[in-house]
Amino acid sequence: MRLVKTVFVIWLVTLVFGGSCVSMVEKAGRTLDGSAFVDKKITVYRARVKKGAAADMKITEVQNKAGIRSIIITINQFPSIKLRGSYPDEKGEFYFTSLDYLAGSYHGWNEYRFDLFGTGSLKLGETTAILAVPEKIEKVQISSGRIRRYDSRITGNDALARLSDRQERISALVEWMEQQEDAPKGLDQKAFEKYWKPVLFPEMVSKKKRPAAWKQENDQWARAEDIRWNTSYTERVFPEMLFEIRNSGTMLRDWEEALPWIYIEYEWDRIMGLLAQEITCAKS
Repeated sequence: MRLVKTVFVIWLVTLVFGGSCVSMVEKAGRTLDGSAFVDKKITVYRARVKKGAAADMKITEVQNKAGIRSIIITINQFPSIKLRGSYPDEKGEFYFTSLDYLAGSYHGWNEYRFDLFGTGSLKLGETTAILAVPEKIEKVQISSGRIRRYDSRITGNDALARLSDRQERISALVEWMEQQEDAPKGLDQKAFEKYWKPVLFPEMVSKKKRPAAWKQENDQWARAEDIRWNTSYTERVFPEMLFEIRNSGTMLRDWEEALPWIYIEYEWDRIMGLLAQEITCAKS
């Protein structure tokens, strides 16, 4: 109980004085549920390269309590995810097992494990590790997860159902986003948010940032989540499958609580492109 109170005080002070509340929420969540201590680090390899040349990344050999070794790949541009894989065999071949996601917001955090299907090559030497992932990794399904929203903590099948539903909504939204003319790619998360928020939620930005299609005569409006939504704009801009999601405020809730998740889904092909290059990491 004392640890919980200490974490809450630190989090509150950070929020009040303008620090990074999101990272504090994530770290607090990991510490309180014990997930920060599941894997024991064995060896760490790092690659730091020029922007655009390859991934600025880290490969970590880890061992669980049962003594089974595996690898974790993290990319600095996408800090919310860890790609897990089996320990490479004598030929350096390994298979991906999961994508672990953890990211916070001012409301709490989302955490899930997404099962993966795919293979790669990782040649481990005394001082270096050489990684290559020639084929695209396929995402299968969310197999577990946890949610914290304000004072509510959701686990088990309830969390799995909610996270899976959110994944379906995010996939539908991103599919539409990618189909838009001149949809930008290769953005960092801040630039991604700056570009897409006025398109998705004109009601939430200043007048000068709203798109040309925002408002016309005789537009229809509906109130949900304490926001007056322009439902006519919704129908002009979005496909029918997203009408209710936007007009109900659900899309905004996804955006506010899971922006890194949407960003990762949107930039998934770029992540795959980074991993497709042969990357040499030095032991650290």
